[in-house]
Amino acid sequence: MSMEEALTLAKKRRTIRDFDSTPVNLDEIKTCLKIAATAPSGADMQPWHFCVITNEAKKREVRKACEQIEREFYEQRISEVWRQDLKKLNLQVEKPFLSEAPCLIVIFKQMQHADESGHWVPNYYVNESVGIATGFLIQALHQAGYAMLTYTPAPIHFLTKLCHRPDNEVAEMILVVGHARPDAPLPVLKKKTLEEIADFID
Repeated sequence: MSMEEALTLAKKRRTIRDFDSTPVNLDEIKTCLKIAATAPSGADMQPWHFCVITNEAKKREVRKACEQIEREFYEQRISEVWRQDLKKLNLQVEKPFLSEAPCLIVIFKQMQHADESGHWVPNYYVNESVGIATGFLIQALHQAGYAMLTYTPAPIHFLTKLCHRPDNEVAEMILVVGHARPDAPLPVLKKKTLEEIADFID
């Protein structure tokens, strides 16, 4: 694939909130996770964990918990400026995509790890490392033909218990994965130009 072909493919990635019921291919998902795991990380600690949820009951449990968090967020935490900025995305408290999409990937960051003596020690550059791995995962899933939504309920800590993860892990986001419905609406967005995002110093 040429770089222009890679750019054309990348431009086709869009955030989707309306998914059909076509299941994901778990072998493809596993390969995408392996690609994500090639990301660089601070001191090569690889401070990430991916919890893949395809069970219908568990997805409904995640949705119920997230919608409660959303109600509290919009009623008590959000500023008016933030509310206006979100209007163009037509966001709602109800999150049907969490139960309709065939796959949820909850991305966790591992703040600490146990050393050889069993003592807990901090990982390095955790946010940066997990962010890079997440970017790798999004592009891999896109290349595999999947539609996605990055979703971050706030606060997000409840997902550690819901996904039965240890206390040294904190959820970073939910990546909603599946196939877009043919009639799925797309927000009208304008990406910044190269001139706006980059300087070249020779």
